Amino acid sequence: MTDSVLVERDGDIATVVLNRPEKLNAFTKGMWARLGEVARELASDEALRCIIFRGAGDKAFSPGNDISEFADERSNAEQAEAYGALMIGTIEALRSCKVPTVAMIKGVCVGGGLEVAGLCDIRICGQSSRFGAPISRLGLVMGFHELGCLRDLVGASVALEILLEGRVFDADEALQKGIVSRVVPDDQVETEAMETARRIADGAPLVHRWHKKFLERIADPMPLSEAEIKEAYACYDTEDFKAGYNAFLEKKKPDFKGR
Repeated sequence: MTDSVLVERDGDIATVVLNRPEKLNAFTKGMWARLGEVARELASDEALRCIIFRGAGDKAFSPGNDISEFADERSNAEQAEAYGALMIGTIEALRSCKVPTVAMIKGVCVGGGLEVAGLCDIRICGQSSRFGAPISRLGLVMGFHELGCLRDLVGASVALEILLEGRVFDADEALQKGIVSRVVPDDQVETEAMETARRIADGAPLVHRWHKKFLERIADPMPLSEAEIKEAYACYDTEDFKAGYNAFLEKKKPDFKGR
């Protein structure tokens, strides 16, 4: 299944492609496993500054799981639990990724596709994109980890609205609900996503990673330790701070090294 998830590299930006265009990039069990592997591999690459996630072609990011696979892979609770374990592993890999992520969304982004896109830090879609999670029509329950992703993205009330109604809705409503960060004309999605990734990559990578880490931490109600509070000032001892500060004074573009 390695060809169902492709990785393209352009310097310090990687693009991960869900590559089943003949099935609108619908997920198979093997795709979920491979996506998790790819996410873990890229997260450990210290030279990487941003990761873009997209679907192959222009018709879909992903419509979710391939229903035709259910007969063999999810026909009972035992099989579904094994399938779900793979999904959970991938969700955790995406959620814990230290590298900033951007979702480039064209066309359909539903179910599992919505979950993957929603785990990205910035989500950019085209005006004709469509969103939703109509799994109640299949008699399926969204597992705890998947449900947590949706709740964290839009809040419990909106998550319940999406699941109870099972509607597929447009890009403007997705923006209003907080599912996407911005909506652009269809022919500008790729340009906007790439320019966004470039702006991220040009920033200080240690700062980006710290901000992701700190935001995740303050979602936990446990009080911050003294060491955690102190870590927020560690940036002042980095080479990147000196480079950024001097570049600001000299009115130049900083050259961050990640040190």
